[in-house]
Amino acid sequence: MNNKVNVAWTGDMAFEADVNDFKIKLDADEKVGGHNTGPRPKALTLVSLGGCTGMDVVSILAKMRVVPDYFNVEITGELTEEHPKIYDKIHLVYTFRGKDLPLAKLEKAVSLSQERYCGVNAMLSKAAEVTNEIVIEE
Repeated sequence: MNNKVNVAWTGDMAFEADVNDFKIKLDADEKVGGHNTGPRPKALTLVSLGGCTGMDVVSILAKMRVVPDYFNVEITGELTEEHPKIYDKIHLVYTFRGKDLPLAKLEKAVSLSQERYCGVNAMLSKAAEVTNEIVIEE
């Protein structure tokens, strides 16, 4: 399976990505010639990681018959100071809300995603230290 996207320049520092007929606008900050009309490309890398692992976790938990009332993944990436600036540390916080959520199953789902299924995590962990934590809110 291959993926193909198109990223077209729309002027100044702005681009529009076409991803399977979904449009995503990208732009830069005003201080570097953009108009701040869309997210930055590196931030979208973190979005990809969150979506990838989030979908894994939801799917794995469904097979375990665990359905939280709420689930969120917050991702923080630390950029290096020198160019090319890359994420050298990435931290994910998996937050679950619900009654009597089994911690062992949540940990298993997150672990399987991080270690086996999430291809975005597999790629990023070659360049960055990727850590995570689980938060359960009742």
